[in-house]
Amino acid sequence: MVATTTAPNSHHRLTPAEVARFNAEGYHVFRQPVFPQAKFDGLKKCFDDMLDNLDTGVRPESMDVPHFQHPELFQWLFADEVLDLVEPILGPDIALFASHFICKPKGNGQRVPWHEDSHYWKTMIDPMEVVTVWLAIDPSTKLNGCMNVIPRTHNSGRMGFSDYDDLKPGEAVFNDEIKAAQRDPSKAIAIELEPNQCSLHDGRLIHGSEPNTSNIRRCGYTMRYVSTRVRQNYEKIGQWHHLYLARGKDHAGNHYGDPTKVYAEMARFRAKHGKNGH
Repeated sequence: MVATTTAPNSHHRLTPAEVARFNAEGYHVFRQPVFPQAKFDGLKKCFDDMLDNLDTGVRPESMDVPHFQHPELFQWLFADEVLDLVEPILGPDIALFASHFICKPKGNGQRVPWHEDSHYWKTMIDPMEVVTVWLAIDPSTKLNGCMNVIPRTHNSGRMGFSDYDDLKPGEAVFNDEIKAAQRDPSKAIAIELEPNQCSLHDGRLIHGSEPNTSNIRRCGYTMRYVSTRVRQNYEKIGQWHHLYLARGKDHAGNHYGDPTKVYAEMARFRAKHGKNGH
């Protein structure tokens, strides 16, 4: 994935060297606070309110595309503090692809199997160029099941499309996992973060996380972005997914959602037809 800009702009939050490392390794860890503290506290409160009102039987790991029903999230999803992290990678014309609160409760937080996000998106967009900002809402450590990434796998021979084995339903956050022969956990890097820090990763990178058996909750907010040169397969998935124009202009003839509108029916369709998690 190569930036479409040729020179750094003053508002960019990644240096050219950091962008080069992201392109080579498939991830980058951003150790500075993403938001001013008051703005981050507002996001955390927004999440906690949603968590307190989850429907019965819904696990907190499954809070997918919450912005469909909570447009107030766009004050963070469209924030310059975030877009200035992804613009050096994607260029100045940016769309929000998805977002997801992945909250592992203390004591019984589920494992996230080894996967590539692209595996779940292969019929949705083309080309497969997605940058995820993984923002720590809580401390994210080895103790409570932080994300682990396997560097450079986004540029492997399979380019984000490994083969998968089925898992028992309920065994993990997703019901399938990359075949053991196609992953090497010995090369994994643990991404430990303090609240309001983030990592960025390519949508084709192999990653996963251990269960949370600790006494500390682990929540992250994944904010996923594409260049507007990426086209959504609206004809196939338009009834259950929207892109949103976040910055700049469209280049692919995409249809965009209205960030002031609640899409409750779309969220219900996704839940009914298993479009959760990715």
